[in-house]
Amino acid sequence: MSRIDYFRDPKAPAPNSVVPSVTAVVRDEQGNLLLIHKTDNNLWALPGGGHDAGETIAQTVVREVEEETGIAVVVEDLVGLYTDPQHVMAYDDGEVRQQFSICFHARPIGGALRTSSESKEVRWVAPADLDELDIHPSMRLRIAHGLDASRRTPYIG
Repeated sequence: MSRIDYFRDPKAPAPNSVVPSVTAVVRDEQGNLLLIHKTDNNLWALPGGGHDAGETIAQTVVREVEEETGIAVVVEDLVGLYTDPQHVMAYDDGEVRQQFSICFHARPIGGALRTSSESKEVRWVAPADLDELDIHPSMRLRIAHGLDASRRTPYIG
């Protein structure tokens, strides 16, 4: 299913749903960041996805990262809560979803890079190379917060 992201766009459609979701800042031993090239909007992003009934939010992180990237992780701590009502995603089935994402730090513990139906490319990216990739502004904010070692409290916004 394809989607269009609207970010602080006065022409954006009104949201008709909110779905709790997660993203994960995962770094390897060299400090590279795990990113996916998404199939739904053709942008680079942190791995993540929707929370399912019957699982804890940490289980959602572990499941989504493994499904989208092939990498097994352990959740370590919270980066922040991202609920900007001016960021909506319009899907081709008529759903218009307001952003509601909880971002976590996670540590890789195994697996091997692979793509999925949601990721047409998966790679470890050096932070210095992030500007070469097409990344949505809301995802850039999460990445910046996740890479900022001086942050002592989670972002709430």
